[in-house]
Amino acid sequence: MKHIPDYVIFDLETTGLDTDNDAVIEISALKVAGGEIVDEFSTLVDPQMHIPYSASSVNGITDDMVKGAPVMETALRDFLDFIGNSVLVGQNIRRFDLMFIGRDAERFFGKTINNDYVDTLFLARRYLPELESHSLESLAYHYDISYEGAHRALADCHINKLVYDRLAEEIANPSEAALKLKACPVCGNLLKKRTGKFGDFLGCASYPDCKYTRDC
Repeated sequence: MKHIPDYVIFDLETTGLDTDNDAVIEISALKVAGGEIVDEFSTLVDPQMHIPYSASSVNGITDDMVKGAPVMETALRDFLDFIGNSVLVGQNIRRFDLMFIGRDAERFFGKTINNDYVDTLFLARRYLPELESHSLESLAYHYDISYEGAHRALADCHINKLVYDRLAEEIANPSEAALKLKACPVCGNLLKKRTGKFGDFLGCASYPDCKYTRDC
């Protein structure tokens, strides 16, 4: 695994955590080339539904704020144009952000999202096994990165970019503890020892989303 210098880092804010039924209310992204930010994308999204207080209390986005914002079909088309075929980077994007984007891309355009991606949550688990939490907030605290403005999509992109830069140092010089861990070559999450019908094997911690296995 290696750090890549060219990518798009992105983040969503949503009406909730249900990737089947909740809606996107903000999309932001930073285009990075040679490790430097060269462009940005950010828009509120009208979810065409009430934004629950539980969501607004976290991200500060209210029904009044999204009035007049583009609906998801329009916002997503612009976002897909922005990312093109770039590698996508983000925190917990495999199980959250990509689920929303993939769902709506299929719904509106009948297409799947096939971009390669790097999930910084998986990287942090792989290279910082000593941390009790690998949330973006915990990683920012660990690296002494300001968490001001967090839980708005564009601010989270900037924080996550700084975290990814620091994780590059862990990838280049892994700790002894990190060297002992094994990562899934498909999704990047950790491999865990499991016992099956035919004995012990290593399976991806993302199962059932990722079904990669190998012998111990």
